[in-house]
Order: sequence, then structure tokens, then C-alpha cells
Amino acid sequence: MTAQRTTAAAPITTDVLVIGGGMVGMTLACALAGAGVGVVLVDAERPGAVLAAGHDGRSSAIAFGSQRILAGIGAWPDMADDAEPILDIRVSDGDGRGHVSPMFLHYDHHELAGRHEGTAAGAPPFGWIVENRAIRRGLLARLAALPAITHLTPASVLELARSGGGVTATLDTGGHVAARLAVAAEGKDSPTRRAAGISVTEWAYAQTGIVCTIGHELPHGGVAHEHFLPSGPFAVLPMTTTEQGHRSSLVWTERAEVAPAMMALDDDDFAAEMMRRFGMSLGRLEVLGKRWTYPLKLMHAARYADARLALVGDAAHVIHPIAGQGLNLGLRDIAALAEAVVDAHRLGLDIGQADVLARYERWRRFDTMMLLAVTDSLNRLFSNDLALVRLARDFGLAAVDRLPPLKRLFMRHAMGLVGDLPRLVRGERL
Repeated sequence: MTAQRTTAAAPITTDVLVIGGGMVGMTLACALAGAGVGVVLVDAERPGAVLAAGHDGRSSAIAFGSQRILAGIGAWPDMADDAEPILDIRVSDGDGRGHVSPMFLHYDHHELAGRHEGTAAGAPPFGWIVENRAIRRGLLARLAALPAITHLTPASVLELARSGGGVTATLDTGGHVAARLAVAAEGKDSPTRRAAGISVTEWAYAQTGIVCTIGHELPHGGVAHEHFLPSGPFAVLPMTTTEQGHRSSLVWTERAEVAPAMMALDDDDFAAEMMRRFGMSLGRLEVLGKRWTYPLKLMHAARYADARLALVGDAAHVIHPIAGQGLNLGLRDIAALAEAVVDAHRLGLDIGQADVLARYERWRRFDTMMLLAVTDSLNRLFSNDLALVRLARDFGLAAVDRLPPLKRLFMRHAMGLVGDLPRLVRGERL
């Protein structure tokens, strides 16, 4: 299978039309096609462009349950060498002036040894940190191996007509695609969602995310650091070691009015600001490559499904990056929707009918709304420097650290292993 364009002379008929070729859209296409469902993936960007170093400087936290999804669709082997396991998570509180509370929360993966079905006898990692480029590379390799996928790129949907029997998409290339079901996976500004009249609840945080890869003198030991500052969380996440040396991914949440000044610093001064906030536990820090900024917001669609249409990933919800769960939430959408569609397909049912989409929406809404509320509340709780609030939250962190059952529950949440889990998250095939 190779990427291709379609013209008016070559209409295509398929089972599912996936609109958007990002990480979530590609994962859904692979999940469905691997189970025998025909898929057309409409992708606005060329595959080579999304693999370029300058396209996306972010890395993603792949929770243990999400890794099972990627393994279950056959994409993990092509990204595993670029995935660094998260073995420990250390959560600490600071006041922005270099003072760190002596009370912190420490998650050690050894505390979960033997507690997860389908894992080896040893302790599984909480997850992995993987550069987005590596994730895309693995997904593109899997797309190319699945004959049930037609990957149209570069192409965009100009119009999506939905009727009782299916959908028909008109593309900017002049071609048309007919399917039983359309899935919007275009991200937070989804044109398909807007055209369907699905409203959203949203607000912007007065914060900006600063992202880059950093180098450090000392090995990270697989430890992910989440350091809470009044401006927002300051996360240093372990990455694979390369010829550049020891590396981590920096996710720095800063006040929106301060972030431009930080970005204007040269690399040496920027590194000094990092060390002022993080300390010297990894030795001297340096910037590797380009720095990126992203405005932070919360967004939640009023519904995840409409007639012959489903929303997945950021087209349905956007959360604060405080817990690194954005992509994981989208991957759980994929696992649930793919299972609902595949089950209906195997029974010979109409995969775009309302019952199938209602099953998907019911499955995903509680998990999503809970995580939206938790991440928003955590950001509001920790993004201030009021003395009494700091004291209360520091004792709260220390209390959780001393309550093993509650601590294990939080660890399972971080791994994506709580709730009504789809087969792919349980490590089973579709």
C-alpha cells in the first residue's frame, strides 16, 4: 500500500472514512484494517513532512495501556527502540524561587510487580516516552503493511454529506469517497465537527506550554519528574540515550505573559532558567534542537457522535498536559470505537448505525469527563503560591505517599488500566 491521490474519475467505496492522518487517525485506521474493516484515511500532510525534525518537537507519554493498543495493532515494534520506559515518577512542589518542599510523592514501578494481568512476572513500567516523529514513523510503517487501508495524501475533505445509508466525502483533489461511517480525527479545530453543528465547551488557560528536548550530564534512570510551580507544572521526562548523550523531554507550563520572554532567551540563558526551576539533580542542562510553544486550553464536545459520524481524540476533547494524558485519552477512544465497529461488522450489522455509535459514546464519556475534571482541578490547585494552599497540598502528597492502596490506584490510573477497558487495552486482539 502506498500513499495516493484520488480524482473525480476514481471514486472510492469503503467501510470507514477516517478524516485526519495524525497519530490518532492513523491508529484507528490500523486497528480497523487489521480486523478486516475497509478504511480510507484522508491525510492533509505528506508522510515525509510529518517525519521531518522541524515538524513537531514534542514527545508523548505512552501509558502502559496505550502501549498495549499500539502493540495490538502491530505498530509498536517499529517504535519500540525509540521508547524510553518510565520506571519511577517523582512529584514535588516548589515556590518558583528554587525552594522545593521536602514532602513529595514517589511512584515506584516495583510496587506493581505481579499485579497486572497479561504482564510478565516482573514489574511493568508505567509507560514510555516516545518522540512523536518515532510514533508517526511506526504507524506509517504499519499503514503500509495493511492492504485494507487506502491512504490518500495530501488530501482534505471539502464537504461531507451524511444520509441514512452512509456518507459521501468530496475531496479537494476532485475525488469522492463513500462509506458507512465517517470519523473526525482532525484535532481540536476539527472542520468536520463544526460542519456537523456539534457545540463545544472550552476555555483558554492563561498558560503556554514550552516544549523541547534537553541534554543532561547524569543518566535519568527512567525517572519522570513533575515539579509543580506557581506558573504551572514543570515536567522532565526520560528519553532514550543517543549520540547526543543523556536526554529528557521538557514540558514547561509558564504564564502566557512570561513565556515569550523565556523563548526570547538564547540557549545558555534558557538552560539557566531551567536549572533555576529544576535544580542540578541531573547535572548541567542544555537545550538540544528547537524550542516550541503551544497555547493551553480545555475543550469538550457536547457529544462524540452524530448521524454516521464519530469524533475521536482532540476533535472530541482537549485536556491540560499536567498529567501527560492527552494522547492516551485519544488512544482509548480508538480502542473503544474500533471494538464497537469491529463487533458490529463481524455480526453483519450496519457499522454506522446509531446503536454502534451510542455504545462508543457511552463507553468513553465518563473516562473523558473524569480526566478533564481532574487535570483542570490539579492545575488550579497547584498553579498558585498561597502559603496555606501549598501547605495543604504538600501534606496531601505526603499522605498519598504513605497510603499504599490509594497510591496503587493512582498508579493504575496513570497506566490507563482503570475502568471498563476495551480488549486492546487489556492486551487482547480485536
